[in-house]
Amino acid sequence: MDLVLLQQDGKEVVVTMLIFQAAIIYCLPTLCKIYSKIIGAKYFKADGNPDPSDILSPIDVDGHGTHTASTAAGNPIQDASLFGLANGTARGAVPSARLAIYKVCWSFSGCADMDILAAFDAAIHDGVDVISISIGGGDPNYVTDSISIGAFFAMRKGIITVASAGNGGPSLATVTNTAPWIVTVAASAIDRAFKSTVQLGSGKNISGTGVSCFNPERKLYPLVNGIDAARDSETKEEASYCYEDSLDPNKVKGKLVYCKLGAWGTDAVLKEIGGVGTILESGQYPDVAQIFMAPTTIVNDSIGAIVTNYIKSTRSPSAVIYKSHEVKIPAPVAATFSSRGPNPGSQHILKPDVAAPGIDILASYTLRNSLTAKPMSKRLNNEAEFAYGSGQLNPARAISPGLVYDMDAFAYIQFLCHEGYNGSALSVLVGSPINCSSLLPGLGYDAINYPNMQLILKSNKDTIGVFRRTVTNVGTSPTIYNAKIRSPKGVEITVKPSSLIFCRKLQKKSFTVVVKAKSMASMKIVSGSLIWKSPLYFVRSPIVIYST
Repeated sequence: MDLVLLQQDGKEVVVTMLIFQAAIIYCLPTLCKIYSKIIGAKYFKADGNPDPSDILSPIDVDGHGTHTASTAAGNPIQDASLFGLANGTARGAVPSARLAIYKVCWSFSGCADMDILAAFDAAIHDGVDVISISIGGGDPNYVTDSISIGAFFAMRKGIITVASAGNGGPSLATVTNTAPWIVTVAASAIDRAFKSTVQLGSGKNISGTGVSCFNPERKLYPLVNGIDAARDSETKEEASYCYEDSLDPNKVKGKLVYCKLGAWGTDAVLKEIGGVGTILESGQYPDVAQIFMAPTTIVNDSIGAIVTNYIKSTRSPSAVIYKSHEVKIPAPVAATFSSRGPNPGSQHILKPDVAAPGIDILASYTLRNSLTAKPMSKRLNNEAEFAYGSGQLNPARAISPGLVYDMDAFAYIQFLCHEGYNGSALSVLVGSPINCSSLLPGLGYDAINYPNMQLILKSNKDTIGVFRRTVTNVGTSPTIYNAKIRSPKGVEITVKPSSLIFCRKLQKKSFTVVVKAKSMASMKIVSGSLIWKSPLYFVRSPIVIYST
């Protein structure tokens, strides 16, 4: 299949894209037009056992595969909206792409290593150019994780693997798919959020997050706390979360119910027993707008306290939830759920690599599931580069970067030897045992030609790191790049040489970066950057310093 990218000079570059996860259940408008958008779909389930919650075929019953496929390459659809919200033209990142979909995950049994590896083998055999895999939660060991192994074999054939950072945020050291031969992508927010206004009977308005597409039929509805609507005294705790079978239908019929968020589906539970809607209290993921089957919104703990205090203050509490609306918010900012560094697989590699929009994205969905690197601001992202890597991806500039940091399989093996992997373990990747002592060691502090640099400080010790890098000119020539250094307080950064002169395309130039950092408090992170600037290009590498 063809993924057509338009360069700055107007020429087209044709590459090939493959999406791992699940196929498409129907020929949706975003994924079918004139020519076949999806040119192939396969499924992989080596054990051959039927999944009780799935279909033994490439058909997508979950919706995640359809969502990611349309986000990557969906056709433009004018006047697209979600019941009037987010109206506009919906399109994938590269609408001209055609896709092959490989289903490796199953609703009940999950994603098996043997199926993931089989799909990688098939993708390599099929001759794809890009593999996109939105699966996280793997092993941080680079020679035992199936995605790491599959991506290494793909890299040896010139195929790039792009993978999700995971959904373990905002906790630190939760990032997945951390092998240096994988492009690890964090999720960021766009400048749009979906909010719902709730008016209490007292006249006070509060705001919640979520997609509620329902216009109220009355000015106000009776409001009850779930714990006060328990089926009996033994279910009061469960009723505070509005769990199934914990509420008395007679106490919630025709009412809005206030609940703590314990599990998704509260809106469906209340609708089934006659409730009008619900106000959910949750301290998790305040930036993610869920879609609900009944008038529902999510509020944080402090707003939740306002609601409960109001309920206690009157004999006849009431409220109404209005239809959701769009609001502008600061962006880009890392999603709260997006997994953070530091990299559990290697202290020397900054992960995630980049960030891209991943919150409240309007995309295709399956009918069965229809109801269910520019630098970013440290002020808006407390975890800094551990949240967003090198920053927000700029697709237009990424097509023509100017300079690239090239690596091959041998360079990665040198890095793995430097990281302490032994010869027998490396045989999983190269097919035969490797004697690390017989190899030329990788150069510099981290022994890898990575586009960012990360220095680890030990407590109460000043540290010096010498990073050696080589860049390849893929831009115009002849040209000169001059270095610009940005250093945080307490850190000295120097680069030699300070200018790179390229006389031709694909010419390589090497340079050395020395980072001297004073001791810092434990678990602190600061960052600077090295910028190579030419008349046409701006090539930025973050430099991260953190203490263990």
